[in-house]
Amino acid sequence: MTQVPSLPIVESFYSLQGEGFHAGTAAYFLRLAGCRNACPFCDTPQSWKEEGFARVPVPDLVWQVAGSGSPNCVVTGGEPMLHDLGPLCRALRAQGIACWLETSGSEPFSGQWDWICLSPKKGIPVFPDFYAGAGELKVVVSGEEDFSFAEAEAGKVRPGCRLYLQPEWDSASSVMPAIEAYILSHPRWGLSLQLHKFIGMR
Repeated sequence: MTQVPSLPIVESFYSLQGEGFHAGTAAYFLRLAGCRNACPFCDTPQSWKEEGFARVPVPDLVWQVAGSGSPNCVVTGGEPMLHDLGPLCRALRAQGIACWLETSGSEPFSGQWDWICLSPKKGIPVFPDFYAGAGELKVVVSGEEDFSFAEAEAGKVRPGCRLYLQPEWDSASSVMPAIEAYILSHPRWGLSLQLHKFIGMR
């Protein structure tokens, strides 16, 4: 008997995308458990370990997404690329649902994606497939030293990739003047804000 693929789910919900290129757009979110990066500014550290989270069969996940009426599904984490996402993407796209990925690029590539938001982390190598496929590069900024990292990463993505600087939430008030000044002097970059936190959405 063929085993039905399943994924460890931290949470799933229908909301507005709060960050990056698709900010303000309706999307269904699937947050997967598991991450080896342990970023100090992560706002979902509960997603780092897979233990304690139920594995949900892919057909049930697709039923949830399709039932919400959302035309888009954001797969995030944790680090979602710890899992083979080919079956999920195929099933979602068969229902006409666009697949959007949020990843650090730190794990091998899988799946078929309509949009990839690559958010690399300092000191953690990125698999080349993500640079080639990213629709947007989003770099979290907690201090001015992050601008040189952002520029180095921007030199690796494909032409036409959207470039965003996003203030780390707890440092936003102190780092925003530097980000604003940087974007004004380097206008190929745009500003990404966590709009869902400002307006109190999930």
